[in-house]
Amino acid sequence: MTLKSISLALATTSLVALAFPAIAQDTSGTNIDPAATATAAGGATTMGLAQDLYALGVEQGDALTVLAAAKLAASVDVTSAEAAALDPAKIVFEEGDQESLRKKAAPAAAPAAPAPMMNEGEPRAASKATFFNATSEDEGAAEGPVTADAMFAKAKELAADDEVLLGLIDDAMAEGSRGRIGGAVSWLSRLPAGQTDVWEIPFYGNSYAEIAVVGDGDTDLDVAITDENGNVFCYDVSWSDSLYCDFTPAWNGYFYVTVQNMGRVRNSYYLMTN
Repeated sequence: MTLKSISLALATTSLVALAFPAIAQDTSGTNIDPAATATAAGGATTMGLAQDLYALGVEQGDALTVLAAAKLAASVDVTSAEAAALDPAKIVFEEGDQESLRKKAAPAAAPAAPAPMMNEGEPRAASKATFFNATSEDEGAAEGPVTADAMFAKAKELAADDEVLLGLIDDAMAEGSRGRIGGAVSWLSRLPAGQTDVWEIPFYGNSYAEIAVVGDGDTDLDVAITDENGNVFCYDVSWSDSLYCDFTPAWNGYFYVTVQNMGRVRNSYYLMTN
């Protein structure tokens, strides 16, 4: 686990879960391999870090920090994707209302058929359902997380007439996409205040996995990640709209990312995976 990810790998929940179809491997516990070795951060986590670093640089008015964020963001090759529709009937909130997420961390779900993996050369699939009624129609001030181009532009603005800094920024922009980290996939969700998204995402067993939620900064997002058995292993309810979580599943399976908008305006966030 990295950064704000909270390790609750052995947490028990009172949420209802439907088991994966029986296969030879024991899939009754938490779908995390505790013996997996550490792996360097991939594209999803790097993009999340870039957003946090950018926000810090803007707050401090520091062109160098913003430039560092821009270089991180530009280093990742991201594929944008559209989420399929997740059947809402598969998702069970124990108490039947939004408060259950805050109390119990996340809903359980009935996963799809086994071997839920992507075909060779295709981006990872994801499906999403949205729950509860919006409490506001306010669209907020931001359209989404900041792009690398926008970060470079902000760095130039903060550099003002500093020729040395401007030269560093131009060099970084010219470097472009050389040496990019590949394999990141992103989905954009424009989540109104008071609503909750639940995402279903497949991952291979014994293969490094990353999930990042990166908001636009307008509101607090509460985020929880569970396996198909309803076990929570990453969870964040701080005053933030970002979460980064890496792990190694023990078997092929689905994972569920629950994102709740706790603010008063819309939050346009990215869900990203490797």
